[in-house]
Amino acid sequence: MANRPLAYTLTERKATIGAMAGKTVIQANPTGRKRVDHRSFCDEVARATTFTGAEVEAVLRLAAEIAKRHVENGDIVEFGDIGTLTPSFQSKLVEKGVVEFNPNIHITKPVVRLSPSRKYFTLTGVSYERVEAPAKKTKKPKPSEESGEDNP
Repeated sequence: MANRPLAYTLTERKATIGAMAGKTVIQANPTGRKRVDHRSFCDEVARATTFTGAEVEAVLRLAAEIAKRHVENGDIVEFGDIGTLTPSFQSKLVEKGVVEFNPNIHITKPVVRLSPSRKYFTLTGVSYERVEAPAKKTKKPKPSEESGEDNP
């Protein structure tokens, strides 16, 4: 697969923090990339193996499910070149001596946290291509705005 340049547009905005705060700056934003759906991805992997696309999909789903089960048990899972999966959560603050800490109440939002591999997620050998930003769509007025009536 040949590498295509990464398309970007330039956007002008006012910086709000840092050394450039209050100044007008220009920033590049990536754009114009297509999304490869899961089924197409599995079919592409299958073409390089003796597996079918459905078998590749089943293996990927099973690997993700098993990794999640390990993380739910408090384990850290090294997920190959992608990175490391670890359990994490948020905890409410409880004043010592006033309220007893109850994990069922004070620990919230348990999640699987991905610590991506720097080597894998750092793109190398890419080129760039500047493209024009798409024209912004104009908003159609609502029927109540056209007649000038105010509806509660």
